[in-house]
Amino acid sequence: MRFSTKRRLRIIRDYILGWTVAFIFLSIVRGVGTVEVSSVQFKFWDSILISLFFGPLFGTISGYAQILTEERFYKRFPIGKLVLFRLIYVVTLLVVIILASYFIVTQFMGEAKGIIAFAVEPGSSAIYFYIICVDLLLLMLRQINHMLGENNLWKLMKGDFYMPREEERIFMFLDLQASTMHAENLGHIKYSKMIQDCFIDLGVIVENEAEIYQYVGDEVILTWKLKDGLRNNNCINAFYNFKNQLQKKKDYYLKNYNCVPFFKAGLNSGIVTVTEVGKYKKEIAYHGDVINTAARIQGKCNELQEEFLIALKLKSKIGGELYTFKDIGDIALKGKEKRVTIAAVTQN
Repeated sequence: MRFSTKRRLRIIRDYILGWTVAFIFLSIVRGVGTVEVSSVQFKFWDSILISLFFGPLFGTISGYAQILTEERFYKRFPIGKLVLFRLIYVVTLLVVIILASYFIVTQFMGEAKGIIAFAVEPGSSAIYFYIICVDLLLLMLRQINHMLGENNLWKLMKGDFYMPREEERIFMFLDLQASTMHAENLGHIKYSKMIQDCFIDLGVIVENEAEIYQYVGDEVILTWKLKDGLRNNNCINAFYNFKNQLQKKKDYYLKNYNCVPFFKAGLNSGIVTVTEVGKYKKEIAYHGDVINTAARIQGKCNELQEEFLIALKLKSKIGGELYTFKDIGDIALKGKEKRVTIAAVTQN
């Protein structure tokens, strides 16, 4: 299964879970120790069953709306149009909820009043407000998940990163070449917009199961768990998928920035520790020599006139015939006493 498909399924799963919990919570609040003010009286367990029906239904609808926003609309439309799209979606969702609810009460509970009267019954406005708040809450949680990295919010809430623990990971440092020249030619604002566009195009690496660890100026750090990075040569394919994506948009970059951005990369693997750091601004951080070495390897690209360098110990674990590896040999890296054996990667 492609990682992009798995990512979409995770989004839908999260929204289904969120909406189901939200409807069950509403059933408990309205059904235990309270009396309905509307003419339609739901028994508590009937309300729970309805929640178990509505949760997956509207979770799926909301999940697809979120996927559509992230993959089709983000950065293609101004913020005003995105807000308008979200408002249209929420109104549509409310209409669907009203229609579905009306069908249930007329078919199974014998309610005979018209749909307009049903929609504006006493207490209905509170439910509509609740649904809008749930949608906004799920959207906010999705944005927080974006900031922390895919699935890290749930791990953070579980306390997985409270104490440092070891993981075997692959790290890639991607660095924009000729960044000083680009900044001078474009100016700070236009240069920042180009970086924005580059990192949006970097989104193609989700197909290679990559996690974006950090953005540092015009540099980005990608990471994989070892097995994920080695599977289907994900850690190598990610670089060339990104490179090919920039080439596909060559005309766009030439038109808007009079250049085509070009990145070079360094790749390394090994044991690191992962933990949450910070008190008032929390962040998930990786610590270890593996990361520093990956950065130093990337720093050798210009000197060795190569676009992609990889530690030999990682190269030995990668198979396939799509790429050629040229042994560079043992080189000295700044800040390291031992020399590191590296190889250059080229696409066949």
